[in-house]
Amino acid sequence: MALNLDKNLKRYYSIREVAEMFELNESTLRYWEQEFPYLRPKNSGPAKIRQYQEKDIEQIRLIHNLVKVRGFKLAAAKKIINANRNGADRKSEVLTKLIDIREQLQALKKQMDYIA
Repeated sequence: MALNLDKNLKRYYSIREVAEMFELNESTLRYWEQEFPYLRPKNSGPAKIRQYQEKDIEQIRLIHNLVKVRGFKLAAAKKIINANRNGADRKSEVLTKLIDIREQLQALKKQMDYIA
């Protein structure tokens, strides 16, 4: 049986882990939570520790794509997301897949360079 590398083994991620995924500050994530009402990670315990699930990370990926990658202001990103929720999600998904493919191709190139 082949190992499934796409399977995500973690259920919850800390704010630090999510910030590192996107190379953001934790304060940026907290600010985006205030600005985007659908971005609401679970808070646990008396310290209200944020626990991000995959659905939260997908929302952050979408916002990150619009704001950090494509250069939209927050207000414009909100309008785009609200006006075309499915289309914006789909574009973010396609961009993520393309980035993954590029990384795989770069790894293959390194392997080929090593062989040659």
